[in-house]
Amino acid sequence: MKQQQWWLWLIGLIMLVPAGWADQKEERMSKARQQMVREIEQDVVSTSRYIGRGRLNEEIMRVMGEVPRHEFVPDKEQDVAYVNAPLPIGYGQTISQPYIVALMTDLLAVSRDAKVLEVGAGSGYQAAVLSHLVKEVHSIEIIPELARACRNRLARLGYANITVHEGDGYYGLEKEAPFDAIIVTAAASTIPPPLIAQLKEGGRLVIPVGTPFAVQHLMLVEKDSTGKVSMRQVLPVQFVPLTGQRE
Repeated sequence: MKQQQWWLWLIGLIMLVPAGWADQKEERMSKARQQMVREIEQDVVSTSRYIGRGRLNEEIMRVMGEVPRHEFVPDKEQDVAYVNAPLPIGYGQTISQPYIVALMTDLLAVSRDAKVLEVGAGSGYQAAVLSHLVKEVHSIEIIPELARACRNRLARLGYANITVHEGDGYYGLEKEAPFDAIIVTAAASTIPPPLIAQLKEGGRLVIPVGTPFAVQHLMLVEKDSTGKVSMRQVLPVQFVPLTGQRE
């Protein structure tokens, strides 16, 4: 082999190796996502007496099988990105368990034209899931570093219908209210009144309520067409606390 041809062959090989690694990683992540979906389905069955259903919305489950959760966790957590468990994302915060993400999304019962508020952007995973199902997502994050990282990550991944705001989610986002649905991804000791006020008539709010290191409950809040509010407990849960609220 002539020297020039040898160098061309070597350069081509060097370029192909990273591409091969990327293909192998995507195949591995895809298989892990499908396994995660199966585990979510098993959790739904095992908790059916609490949540009142034996399966979740098929469209939500499809989205759970497509959103790349490994893009929303720190590099050191990549290998366990699809474990059906919460994972640390820094600053004392976590990315929620996939089963809980799917369940909370299902409880919102959103339509394609919905405008949704998320309190606690974190890494952006829950917002990414919602973005496939609704028209518009507004997400609030109180930790500046997480808010910036989340905004950059979602832009890099091409999520155009999510807006990340920096601020105290206890007060909601009055300038964008009202919302068809509101989801809170951290536990409050009580349901923040501003969030109920910013919920549309006919809307739903899903929020974990309770104190750290004690029993918390996932709550479904509904506001009917007359503005009357009803609440029910769905499931015992464990979330990091909602910070910054004034009570």
